[in-house]
Amino acid sequence: MKVAIVTESFLPRFNGVTGSVCRILEQLAAGGHQALVVAPGPGPDTYAGARVELVPGFALPFYPSFVLGLPVRRVTALLREFGPDVVHLASPLVLGASGLAAAERLDVPSVAVFQTDIAGFARRYGLRGTDPLVWWWLRRLHGRADRTLAPSTPVLAELERRGVPRLSLWGRGVDRRRFRPAHRSAELRGRLAPDGEVLVGYVGRLAAEKRPRMLARLADLPGTRLVVVGDGPEERRLRRLMPDAVFTGFRTGTELSRLMASLDVFVHTGADDTFCQTIQEALACGVPVVAAAAGGPLDLVRPGTNGLLYAPDEGDGLRAAVAALAADPALRRRLGRGALASVEGRGWDTVCEELIGHYRQVAYGTSARQGAVRRAKHAA
Repeated sequence: MKVAIVTESFLPRFNGVTGSVCRILEQLAAGGHQALVVAPGPGPDTYAGARVELVPGFALPFYPSFVLGLPVRRVTALLREFGPDVVHLASPLVLGASGLAAAERLDVPSVAVFQTDIAGFARRYGLRGTDPLVWWWLRRLHGRADRTLAPSTPVLAELERRGVPRLSLWGRGVDRRRFRPAHRSAELRGRLAPDGEVLVGYVGRLAAEKRPRMLARLADLPGTRLVVVGDGPEERRLRRLMPDAVFTGFRTGTELSRLMASLDVFVHTGADDTFCQTIQEALACGVPVVAAAAGGPLDLVRPGTNGLLYAPDEGDGLRAAVAALAADPALRRRLGRGALASVEGRGWDTVCEELIGHYRQVAYGTSARQGAVRRAKHAA
């Protein structure tokens, strides 16, 4: 197939949207499919054999590393030249609106992937009272797509409640070569925990929407060493709150694989995640997870099987869950075995085959005709 991916985020900015788009491009190339990427610049010219077309973008003043692409009519010309069978809208918001309009003009079916809780993001940055406006816009965008893919069952239920039509569930894959117990490093553990402390780790953006300040509830937990992997606007404040924690900064590749696999407990503090890829990566490393009982983690963490959940706003619950795991090596081993079992069959190759199935259904199935009728009504 020929797939045009219009994404709100791409390299060199790395987040969940960028990561999933990169894995999709790799799998499309491996399967002999052709892809075009339209993304906000700056960025690379190509990725995994796919041409990358960059459009103007602007950084949010309160979060400079978050760049939004501007809606431009050039997207239509790019898609017309490429001639896609389907347009993939990755977390559509602003640039995605241009991608959707282009798909409608060219009568090409579209698949929209809901990946970011924009309303929750806005609330975390003090933009309270914006939920109705945000959801009006998201419902309008996704309502025009031939299919919207939700990453988890809680998000699917929320989208249904909000009136978004033509929904399907599509999760995320995990790279079992990059994330596996074999990357556990005794040398690294010796440097991070010279006195044999239990390593408790967080991996992710250090930004308000991830609530990393909750990690301060773990800073003085006896017998543990807190490891924080990532960067972001909250880093300076976190370093003051947790002077004894290890801050590694942003890490990727082999370094990230070794860090993740060398942890004893993985902690996630976010409560607005639609999926949470880092949780799945920790599970693939055989590391039990402690996460907030909200959103995507509800599909990934099975309490007593591969980790523990805590009430989202209860710091005491987070501390108690981590303390229970830190004090019980046998429990950590049992949950670690459950963690590995819980990601069986979740490789990116399998997950992207599911995605291509969605592409084919909207491009060649009955939904394509339904989409054409809807677009005609929209144009009228």
